[in-house]
Amino acid sequence: MDRAALAEFLRRRREALQPGDVGLAAGARRRAPGLRREEVAALAAMSTDYYTRLEQQRGPQPSPQMLASVARALRLTTGERDYLFRVAGHNAPVSVSTATHVAPALLRVLDRLDDTPALILSNVGEILVQNRMAEALFGDNSGHTGLARSEIYRWFTDPTQRRHYPEEDRDRQSRGQVANLRAAYGSMGPQSRAGEIVRALQKASPEFAELWERHEVAQRYADHKTLIHPELGPIELDCQVLFTEDQSQHLLVLTAPPRSEGYEKLQLLAVLGHERFPADATPS
Repeated sequence: MDRAALAEFLRRRREALQPGDVGLAAGARRRAPGLRREEVAALAAMSTDYYTRLEQQRGPQPSPQMLASVARALRLTTGERDYLFRVAGHNAPVSVSTATHVAPALLRVLDRLDDTPALILSNVGEILVQNRMAEALFGDNSGHTGLARSEIYRWFTDPTQRRHYPEEDRDRQSRGQVANLRAAYGSMGPQSRAGEIVRALQKASPEFAELWERHEVAQRYADHKTLIHPELGPIELDCQVLFTEDQSQHLLVLTAPPRSEGYEKLQLLAVLGHERFPADATPS
C-alpha cells in the first residue's frame, strides 16, 4: 500500500469535483476548491473521520468494497479506479465479471434526475445505485447479497418480487427478464455471473427453465407499464433505458406525461418519500 500516493490521488480527485458534478447544491461560498471531505464521505457511505485519515496517510488499508464506494463517490473512470485499487495494495477488479463500478457518464445523468425515479443496473439486474425517488417507489434494494442481488434471480425465487406488477402483466415480465438474461449470457459467457444465475435458476424455477429453452434474446430500450405502489396504488409510467457502450450497465428512468394521473402520483410520491416496505421488484 502506497499511503502517500493514495492520499495525494484522493485529494486531487476530490478537489477536481464541484458540487454540481455529483448532484449537490453549491451552497455558501467555499474557501477551498472542490468537494469537502465530509461530502465525499457521505457519497461513499463512510464516516468523515475514516475518509479524512485516508487523505492524511493515517488510515488502515481500505477493503476492496470501501475502495469501490470511494471510486463511485469521486466519479472515477475505470482506469482511475484501477489505479486507486493498486496504490491501496489491491489487484484491480477483474473486468470480465459483472461490472460493479458505475459508469461515470451514467452517474452524471443520474445526479441530475431529482424529480423522477431513476436507477443504474448491471446487465444481470443488480442495482448499482438509485436515486431517492426510486427508493420511494421500490424501497431500498441495497440489502441483498449473493445471487439475490440480481432482480432477475429474485423474480423467479421470491414471490414478493412480483408485487409491483399487475397480475395480468407478470407473464410478459417473466419473458422479458429471461430475454435480458439471455442477452447478458451471450455477451459474458457460461462461466460468468450471468451463467451462474442461469444454472441456479434452472434448478430453482421450472418456469425459468421452460422460458430459457425458448432462446428469446432482447434488451428493452423503452417500455410502458403499470407499477403498483403500496400507498398510491397503480401508477402508469414510461420507461426509458440508456446503455453504456459495452452494454454492461444501463440507466433506467421512469416518467409520466405532464398533467397525467401518473405524473400527479409521482408528485405525491416525492412528498410521501421512502415507504418502509420490503425491497422487491425493480423493472428492467
